[in-house]
Amino acid sequence: MKVIDLTHTISEDMPVFPGDPAPVFKPASSYDADGFRETLLTLGTHTGTHVDAPAHLFADQTTLDQLPVEHFIGKALVIDCRDVQEGQPISLERVHAADEKVRQADFLLFNLGWDKYWKTPAYFGNYPCLDDEVLDFVLAGNYKGIGFDVMGLDPIEDDNLPRHKKLFRQHDIINIENLKNLDLCGNDLFWFSCFPLKIANADGSPVRAVAWFEESE
Repeated sequence: MKVIDLTHTISEDMPVFPGDPAPVFKPASSYDADGFRETLLTLGTHTGTHVDAPAHLFADQTTLDQLPVEHFIGKALVIDCRDVQEGQPISLERVHAADEKVRQADFLLFNLGWDKYWKTPAYFGNYPCLDDEVLDFVLAGNYKGIGFDVMGLDPIEDDNLPRHKKLFRQHDIINIENLKNLDLCGNDLFWFSCFPLKIANADGSPVRAVAWFEESE
């Protein structure tokens, strides 16, 4: 079995969404004083590679812990968007280019090649975002989630979050942000998981996102 880690490492010097708290690591116990090491970790629920729940935007919508565990695992397909220019929309034509496999997937993961900018100022740049037709297509399907190798579903400077609102207003679907290594996943369906921490009333959670491929005999 081939396994690919799609997750950025959580560290104190990692990029976070503007205004969000940076992770803080503090020693809670030490080898010398206690005979073991334990760390007090402080971080936001939308730190690093993470999932958004519908409750991220709407108080009466579903939290992560209310979703069944099978919602976070299934077949995924990467949509290659690396040639879409900065600030340009990701169109439905791009999705349709993947053929019938698009309709067989549980998750659509959009590869903008943006993970190469991780820990640089360019990561906060004007990355491409989905246009309304793509969101309509996703919401008309039976998808468990969509994902990206960028900071957000909406542009960083758009405080109104129209794409988040459209995605979450009436649907139990998750949004995965800050993925990496999507270029290693090929152009066919593969197994994918993004299990969140089981946090009460969770609006979001860091995840360990993983792709794996069953080798043919």
